[in-house]
Amino acid sequence: MSLTTVQQVKHFGGTLTKYSHESSTTQCTMRFNLFLPRAVEQHAKVPLLYCLGGLTATEDNFPQKSGFGAKAAEHGIALVFPDTSPRNVGVAEAEDDNCVGYSAGFYLNATQAPWEKNWRMYDYIVKELPQLLENNFPIDPSRTSIMGHSMGGHGALTIFLKNQDRYKSVSAFAPITNLSRSPWGLHALSRYLGEDRSTWAEYDAVELLKHLAGEKKLRNDVNFLIDQGTGDEYLNPDHLHTYDLVETVKKLGLTSQFDIRFHDGYSHGYYTISTFINDHIEHHAKALGV
Repeated sequence: MSLTTVQQVKHFGGTLTKYSHESSTTQCTMRFNLFLPRAVEQHAKVPLLYCLGGLTATEDNFPQKSGFGAKAAEHGIALVFPDTSPRNVGVAEAEDDNCVGYSAGFYLNATQAPWEKNWRMYDYIVKELPQLLENNFPIDPSRTSIMGHSMGGHGALTIFLKNQDRYKSVSAFAPITNLSRSPWGLHALSRYLGEDRSTWAEYDAVELLKHLAGEKKLRNDVNFLIDQGTGDEYLNPDHLHTYDLVETVKKLGLTSQFDIRFHDGYSHGYYTISTFINDHIEHHAKALGV
């Protein structure tokens, strides 16, 4: 599969490059940004951290606003920033709604018309993009981790929980933790997956956690790092359901595995992310062995 270079800049001794390619999964042109640290100049394979964006975002928001560069370069970690949905696929409904359609992929595989053909972001992140990166760049597939923001935090948590053998670590900023109870999730899941709510649980971090813990299938060697601002406009009224996650973790006896940090007065956006991004990269660097 061929890649087209859209733009490249130097960043903390490495390169940040935007690529486009034709996706067989979403059946459209997809874009992503990839940071490769200086270590690749010595022909070294480097660990990779997936960074998933939130609602209304593209592949550009996280790399431009998060302040990831210095700490990622220090540890020699590559970061990939995928787009958040398919684009330009001729679905009229995709233009009309901030919670469904473009920039609202929710990292799931849709099953309902008119979304099922293109809105397959789960398979894109878990299957197609990793293969593309491993085939074209000096990435060590045995050392990958995942993090995200808001909708992307939901994506990071659910993808990790469903693929625990694939990722060394996981973290999230202001994630939607209980998607099937969130107003955003109720709106999106009913359209992408239909009205049968039994199908929603596999894309809900709290529900997945309950299931895995009940089946004793949750890895006990992983620490979940989650940062949440108390001034987040989506915390109350509760779009994120962070407190649901806190209560679930307590009930399941998993408090030693979850570092859920509430930060007084911090908001939902990138001012918060840029304040705590170094903690997250250090969290992943430790798990990735760098």
